[in-house]
Amino acid sequence: MYASLTHRGTVIGTLLLATVLAVSSCTSSDPAEKKKPGADPNGTHTVKTAMGPVKVKNTPQRVVVLDTAELDSAITLGVTPVGATRAGAESAFLSYLPKARTKGITEVGEIANASLEKIAGLKPDLILSSKVRDAQRYKQLSAIAPTVLTETTGYPWKQNFLVHADALGRKPEAKAAVKRYDERVAAVTKSLGGKAKAARTDVNVVRFVEGADIRIYGRQNYIGTILADLGLGRPAITDKAKDGFAYEVSPEQIDKADADVVFTSTYGDPGKAKVTQTTTSGLWQNLKAVKNGKVFQVDDELWIQGIGYTAANQILGELQSDLA
Repeated sequence: MYASLTHRGTVIGTLLLATVLAVSSCTSSDPAEKKKPGADPNGTHTVKTAMGPVKVKNTPQRVVVLDTAELDSAITLGVTPVGATRAGAESAFLSYLPKARTKGITEVGEIANASLEKIAGLKPDLILSSKVRDAQRYKQLSAIAPTVLTETTGYPWKQNFLVHADALGRKPEAKAAVKRYDERVAAVTKSLGGKAKAARTDVNVVRFVEGADIRIYGRQNYIGTILADLGLGRPAITDKAKDGFAYEVSPEQIDKADADVVFTSTYGDPGKAKVTQTTTSGLWQNLKAVKNGKVFQVDDELWIQGIGYTAANQILGELQSDLA
């Protein structure tokens, strides 16, 4: 069906192990570390949030996260939440996350519709989410525990990560995570021949969505920032994306997705997302990327839903493998 598929088990496994080890190495349990000024575990500090300043414990112990980005941030920073929202129908938590790190997390309902009763039952001392998901229930959530909301999710994921790190009392770990990512970006860019060469390769990300039009992703989204960090080229169609997010097309308009390289993902049932209908059409078969064997099917949970440094490092590995 697709012109080219990749088998990444070894690449992802190696990268995931390296990421987990790196996180573990930067999470200090040294008592002297905890005695640093301002790091009193029994003290509090104030976090700047989308809802104004919020006072939180210096080292929260029972954290509930209400979206995938917040869960990725917590895992990246070496924190295992006591509760988290369900990511989708197939699995409670996104499959790219280390199973050992999500084991024991209590599911508290769906994203943007979490159970206040379940959250309260976990006796959290910190709740992480965003206004776009939970602004309407901010008062109820704040009555349960200090609640830190960012403005939105997706595109500003790097800034949101720093807010999450501040709330979790994990700023040093955050600094280390950002450094690892930047170093990884530099290494992958170099392997692609440098940014000048990378810019000459136009890349599109196409998402098939159950019950909706096909999305050609623009620049103002999570995956768009990762492609931009590598200096990869983007076709002109990406600049037509609504609010910079995505340009929607029908199967009869799929020729608009043409690029040197096309990455595809599917959300929901492939049949209802019109995957076969689209990829067996003459328009699809005539795409430059299809003819040259440069279409790669990727994991939607990782590339689109994950949103964070743990996901990003795995995506960089796949990009390096596919574009080399």
